[in-house]
Amino acid sequence: MSDSLVIARRNVIRMSRIPEVVIFGLIQPIMFVVLFSYVFGGSISVPGAGLSASGYREFLMAGIFAQTVTFATAGAGAGVADDMHKGLIDRFRSLPMARGAVLTGRTLADLMQTALTLVVVAIVALLVGWRTHENFGKVLAGFGLLLLLGYAFSWIGALIGLSVRTPEAATSGGLIWLFPLTFISNAFVPPENMPTFLQTIANWNPFSATVQACRELFGNLPAGYPVPDAWPMQHPVWASLLWSALIIVVFRTLAVRKYRRADA
Repeated sequence: MSDSLVIARRNVIRMSRIPEVVIFGLIQPIMFVVLFSYVFGGSISVPGAGLSASGYREFLMAGIFAQTVTFATAGAGAGVADDMHKGLIDRFRSLPMARGAVLTGRTLADLMQTALTLVVVAIVALLVGWRTHENFGKVLAGFGLLLLLGYAFSWIGALIGLSVRTPEAATSGGLIWLFPLTFISNAFVPPENMPTFLQTIANWNPFSATVQACRELFGNLPAGYPVPDAWPMQHPVWASLLWSALIIVVFRTLAVRKYRRADA
């Protein structure tokens, strides 16, 4: 843990010295908030809210938040790939430190950047009219689930970064699979409007579980909204926790194993 915190501090200092990385990381989610709120608001019907722009805005924001934390995966992968490409991993290899600390420190630093991005996006969401309707504890729990999902996905990014040769390839590889994951979900439209096989995928999508959990914890689920019968949608908080824990265990194991092989 001590080694991991040292590496995390190194990455945070590096981010602070390259502020444009953080700034550009904020622009995309802010654009999604504004564009989806004002372009699609009032055009998409949400059960229980109809074509209400404000109703869709509240339905939407949990999906935007989840998309924000998962899209940070590309940056995590690019950062690891950049360290590999520059030979920094070889320098860490020569030090008396835990092998998994390099990746753990990197993902912890990425988590801090994700938290900062999430705070800014939440402020923008409040400015465009998003509101929560539950107590502070539940709202905080919702953001906690989002950060846990983001941390879990950062391990996927770390594995991708170790598996490619350049940061550019890591960025592309980190985004290609995220688009179908986020759009075949309940983030932007109700799954009931999708074909049956896509509904099943959306309902069991780990991304959807976190979105549904956040809507419940934020109080943004419209009255009368039909909740699918799938277990993750009936118990979204537990499903979100289980999915995130499973992703961390699996991909951390694979990433550390890949890192050790790279060392060899």
